[in-house]
Amino acid sequence: SCSTVLKTLHFITRPLSEEEGNFSLAYIITIHKELEMFVRLLRAIYMPQNIYCIHIDEKSPRDYKTAVQNIVNCFENIFISSKREHVVYAGFSRLQADINCMRDLVNSKVQWNYVINLCGQDYPLKTNKEIIQYIKSKWNGKNITPGIVQPVHMKHRTQVSYREYIHSGVPYVYPAKARKAQPPHNLTLYFGSAYYILTKDFVEFTLSDARAKALLEWSRDTYSPDEHYWVTLNRLPG
Repeated sequence: SCSTVLKTLHFITRPLSEEEGNFSLAYIITIHKELEMFVRLLRAIYMPQNIYCIHIDEKSPRDYKTAVQNIVNCFENIFISSKREHVVYAGFSRLQADINCMRDLVNSKVQWNYVINLCGQDYPLKTNKEIIQYIKSKWNGKNITPGIVQPVHMKHRTQVSYREYIHSGVPYVYPAKARKAQPPHNLTLYFGSAYYILTKDFVEFTLSDARAKALLEWSRDTYSPDEHYWVTLNRLPG
């Protein structure tokens, strides 16, 4: 029962400070296994003023999906992504999962300030308040998506097309012989982490800007596109 979940797991039910109550965070959590780990993560980052989009890998077992849905149903500010992907490690589907959640989040009623993406095996080292204060102190109005110009040893990730394959039931990506065209709009590629803290304005930009859409389409057959997509767009002038 939901009352048991809230009580036994000691979920926080009200903002712990005025500062936190006035600064909502959005979270994207992509998961596929280890229900208990997911619950521990959710409990650690949960605040009633925040909003949470959970992307469950479409390949996950049915009982796992049901269990996650039962937990999510106990909270008004947590929801399952409206569109789910069969996620392949280093494939485009991992990037698409985040974008699916972003579309849901920008259409939510919660006026969140920043979005943070996590996987099911992450765990916070800072409290909600410490995260907010860090964002305000150094990054107010800016994105945290560090990266560098595409290194030579990373060129292969975007120079040839990659395809998804399945071997013994395990999906993976592998390079094809076809060479790719240069990035659209003469964009300079940057490489960095697939994990980020992004402003709502930037998220809305990535979902609507012609350059962002073109880069997304171009990235469909690249290796691990989530490691170049956000950081490249963040380096655009303006």
